[in-house]
Amino acid sequence: MDQITSHVLRDGDTKVTVLSLGCAVMDWRVRDRHVVLGYRTPEHYRQNPASMGVICGRVANRIAGAQFDLDGVTYSLPANASPHHLHGGPGGIGRRNWQMSRDGERAVEFRLLSEDGDQGYPGRVAFRVVMRLKGGRLTWKMEGVPDRVTPINLTQHLYFNLTGQGTVADHNLRIVADRYTPNGPDLVPLGRIDPVAGTAYDFRTPVRLGDGEGWDGNLILTKGADPAAEVAVPDGMTLRLWTDRPGMQVYTANTLKHVLPEGPGAAHGRFAGLCLEAQDMPNAVNVPAFGSILCSPDAPYRQVTSIEIG
Repeated sequence: MDQITSHVLRDGDTKVTVLSLGCAVMDWRVRDRHVVLGYRTPEHYRQNPASMGVICGRVANRIAGAQFDLDGVTYSLPANASPHHLHGGPGGIGRRNWQMSRDGERAVEFRLLSEDGDQGYPGRVAFRVVMRLKGGRLTWKMEGVPDRVTPINLTQHLYFNLTGQGTVADHNLRIVADRYTPNGPDLVPLGRIDPVAGTAYDFRTPVRLGDGEGWDGNLILTKGADPAAEVAVPDGMTLRLWTDRPGMQVYTANTLKHVLPEGPGAAHGRFAGLCLEAQDMPNAVNVPAFGSILCSPDAPYRQVTSIEIG
């Protein structure tokens, strides 16, 4: 079994611990506060049923029916959220041990080669993720270069709790998005794009999360929003997020349970964390109206997302 390696990024009051397994952020500390959920040891990330802290893919979120068609061929994927495929499958890149190269206390690079047929996906993909810390801002630069046409859609899957304890009820969330992709009861988008006005997904003005029943859905971000999302808690701690991706999944840990020993952040449980998953549209491989996530040697996958906490 490959050894999991770790590295600590430091700048000013911020310290971020990252792992080679899944490019996971194991801990994010601002002064004396731990602002993400995590597990107690790196070895616990081998199980990680909540995809905590990792990069999800090859295709993040759900693929309906765990299959898609490409050039007349139907590709079947593991139905790890039966009957659907979720976050790249049970052996997706968030569960793989990447090659990690350190660059001092400010940056780290991860590389992974995903072979043709990995989790049912076509093509061989060379993935590269660079994480860089500057002040209180952590930036992910993600790249996937395939040897043939194949779908790719990555996301970071950190669970934020800016108070470091309890639930995210007192977190106020604003997202610059006036449209969303409503889900069916199975959490797969219905295939249409609706206005957020009058729905629970209207975050254009700040929403206190404790005033809702929990969220797990995708918003379509207003292009060029600066930032795309903001979170604030009563004592003044804030989070801001920038991304070049068109969508963002908002997930309030509705089904999170304590299953593994916890790290120094908030205790794991329902509503203990907030995920803000910058991404392309869920199930886009089966819904042409959601835009293409097909990548190729001439048009590789790229994402830049930054999150600042302070």
